[in-house]
Amino acid sequence: MDILHCDLNNFYASVEQTLNPELQGKFVAVSGNPDTRSGVILAKNTAAKKMGVLTGEPIWQAKLKCPELICVPPHFEYYVHFSKRVRAVYERYTDKVEGFGLDECWLDVTHSGIFGSPFAIAEKIRADVKRETGLTISVGVSFTKTFAKLGSDLKKPDATTVISRDNYKQMVWRLPVNEMLLIGKHTSAKLNDMGIFTLGQLANASVFALKKRFGVVGERMYRAARGEDEEEVREALSEREIKSVSHGTTTLRDMVTYDDADKVIFYLSDMVATRLRRYGYVGEVVHLYIRHNDLTHSGKQRKINATNVCDDVYRAAAELLRDIWDVNRDRPLRSLTVSVAGLYEVYLGSQASIFDKKDDRDEQLEYSIDRIRKKFGFNAIMRASILDNDLLSGKLFSEEDLLPFKR
Repeated sequence: MDILHCDLNNFYASVEQTLNPELQGKFVAVSGNPDTRSGVILAKNTAAKKMGVLTGEPIWQAKLKCPELICVPPHFEYYVHFSKRVRAVYERYTDKVEGFGLDECWLDVTHSGIFGSPFAIAEKIRADVKRETGLTISVGVSFTKTFAKLGSDLKKPDATTVISRDNYKQMVWRLPVNEMLLIGKHTSAKLNDMGIFTLGQLANASVFALKKRFGVVGERMYRAARGEDEEEVREALSEREIKSVSHGTTTLRDMVTYDDADKVIFYLSDMVATRLRRYGYVGEVVHLYIRHNDLTHSGKQRKINATNVCDDVYRAAAELLRDIWDVNRDRPLRSLTVSVAGLYEVYLGSQASIFDKKDDRDEQLEYSIDRIRKKFGFNAIMRASILDNDLLSGKLFSEEDLLPFKR
């Protein structure tokens, strides 16, 4: 296979600079709002990165490193727009385009020889994207998805890197294990405990020992490091399977009563149920995740009758809250997340309980709300329980919130 991995450089910050030419040549970061307790760096441009600004750090800390840093709020609707424009460029060269977030895609160009070699195609795509959008991409060219992803990370910004069957041992095996897809912080630490620090050591380790420690993931890591990853790039029209839908928020102040938390849970349940209906799913497992104001956290889940109705999700999540949070004993809450898993498409049908006497009026009402929001905007109709409160920000809904995956 001939695979490209295309990664938009400093995507959020680059879009902001493209939309506002006055930001060109400046130290730029996209950040949350300190007034809503989300004052952290979400993305930064290359200039800010060179000053040591890190994604996820507080704004005040970033400005200590870079006093000239300009922080701008995120505009997710523009990021989605530019992502679609760039993807349209990719699809001129192949119909096998698999997204990995808004800013990354794999392309299978095995049968795209009419446009030249894989390297030539990568160079043409980089030029097209820069000319048509003002954005730059880094491209990895390789024979597996894993190595193509590594290639796009090796040289940034605005570059093409080839990892071939002839050079992959020299280019890849010297890298630390946490550079490879599949290997996060905790897995990396466990591999280090086994004496495995580089991808070359992983590639030459005992596959039996890896399987014993990590199960099937151990063998996947081993094969990926050896260039034996055979996973194919999904076609552009083939969507990644949605396994869960979730929505979370950090509130403007701590939640100190059940009434406080219930209002937020209702809002989150409404968002989750809306997204389930929009994408044609019902779910039968509700999970509630809570974070206290000292940043400790916990969660719990329960199974329910398959649903995409807000009230059903809310009732289950509210019951879970009382199972894991004692308002009189535990610390106040800082944030909540509601998710629904155990999904399947509505047209597949669901097995209804003979003891469930609920009619479909709730579901009909929810679809009516969906139609109103689609026509007049998401804020045209909202639940009374979440209006005029001091927990949630003023603009509750946006198109970005209703994407099927986390941003």
